[in-house]
Amino acid sequence: MSESHFDRQQVRRNFGRAANTYEQHDALQREVQSLLLDRLGFYLEAPERVIDVGAGTGRGTALLRKRYPKAQVIAMDLALPMLRAAKKHNSWLKPFQRVCAEATALPLPDHSVDVLHSNLCFQWIDDLPALFGECVRVLKPGGLLVFSTFGPDTLKELRAAWAEADQQPHVSRFLDMHDLGDAMINAGLRDPVLDVDRYTLTYSEPRMLLKELQGLGATNADRERERHLLGKQHYRRMLAAYEAMRIDGRIPATWEVVTAHAWGPPPGQSRRLPGGGEMASFSIDSLRGSRRR
Repeated sequence: MSESHFDRQQVRRNFGRAANTYEQHDALQREVQSLLLDRLGFYLEAPERVIDVGAGTGRGTALLRKRYPKAQVIAMDLALPMLRAAKKHNSWLKPFQRVCAEATALPLPDHSVDVLHSNLCFQWIDDLPALFGECVRVLKPGGLLVFSTFGPDTLKELRAAWAEADQQPHVSRFLDMHDLGDAMINAGLRDPVLDVDRYTLTYSEPRMLLKELQGLGATNADRERERHLLGKQHYRRMLAAYEAMRIDGRIPATWEVVTAHAWGPPPGQSRRLPGGGEMASFSIDSLRGSRRR
């Protein structure tokens, strides 16, 4: 895979700054969360360990804790201020742990997770072999991965409006469902199922959408983004182009949402390693007595 086009430190900073405003703007995130909770119905066991990757302010983690009261539930996020904000959802009756960690380097033992949940986080990670390889590593055989992410049509109107102003990337680029599905299979995940939904949110003016994106921390983290302050002329040109897209007096913004689930592979299934090669793991017990005398 080519070099990441996301600036990971910028992603961390964007979400850290948004920790106190996130829940004022997360209506779509809550709607998508309900789709993921429906997918958890496929998991019929009583999980021992449930991980919420990219937990943000912990609203979804609290729902997982409520659903699985006997499980160890852990909120993980790369932005420490988000995890601090998650404390308000952490009841003393049903507490969950909070850990600052990257999705591609989870501080967990191999095959130790029954349910790995992630709501609208994976779109910020473009090294899919590393991401799904890590999911395979930590999932127990038969464990459930369930996640949502944004697809490439997300904010297509804003992207088109900026294209009228200049040729610089102002809106982050996201991967499509087919790339995700291929990467899941290549990593060794079993029986992936992916669906796409499109939501159109409307705003009174383009500035309201931009304010919402900033409040969510979902602002541009592209490595090739402009680093200097934007000229007013460029900004006005973008606003004028977006104004021309009004429908019934409102400014539309498309969000393409991919929801997916898959299963941890059985013991001994080989998994591809970054850089090529494969590795298979077996328990010691399964190998005992297998050597010919």
